[in-house]
Amino acid sequence: MKSLSILCIFSLLASFTHAIELDFCVGDLSLPRGPSGYACKDPSNVTTDDFVYTGFRGEKPTTNVFRNHLTLAFSNAYPALNGLGISLARLDFAVGGVIPVHSHRTSEVLIVAKGTIIAGFIDTNNTAYYKRLEVGDVMIFPQAMLHFQVNVGKTRALAFVSLNGANPGLQITSSSLFDGNLPAELAEQITLLSRKEVMRMKKLFGTT
Repeated sequence: MKSLSILCIFSLLASFTHAIELDFCVGDLSLPRGPSGYACKDPSNVTTDDFVYTGFRGEKPTTNVFRNHLTLAFSNAYPALNGLGISLARLDFAVGGVIPVHSHRTSEVLIVAKGTIIAGFIDTNNTAYYKRLEVGDVMIFPQAMLHFQVNVGKTRALAFVSLNGANPGLQITSSSLFDGNLPAELAEQITLLSRKEVMRMKKLFGTT
């Protein structure tokens, strides 16, 4: 039993040593994603293109209910981020467009590239920290805090964000309440909204 334990320890050490010898671990999307990310793509099959993401190119449509467009560059879309603990996103806003209240498992840094937005977050004491941001301004949103962005300018707005996790998750509060399988009566009870308003929201999200 003791020898078996020693063998297991050496096997783990060997695996760890092999892992830290890699310069990178481009995710192999043909295999299931585990808790710590994707298995590494065979380095002999990795090319420069694996490290380049082109999904942020061009103007994005902003025709949804929030008049926004989210382009997420998480590890499932940008496998070179696998194991690096970072991810990216592009936020496009029509005039009056918003990124509604949402949260991630990670912290987030935002930089405004075009237009004028109000961005903010709400802490666990229900204190809101928000500010009008112009091109070049940067704001940080601490881990798991509810946060939002609103285009308050007269033109389209554009921002980019970086998050300290390759798979930070995204939970939009209103979508969670009204765009899923939560029954209307429960949504009514936990939000203090009227049944009429709950049904209006569900219809808005196309769930009725």
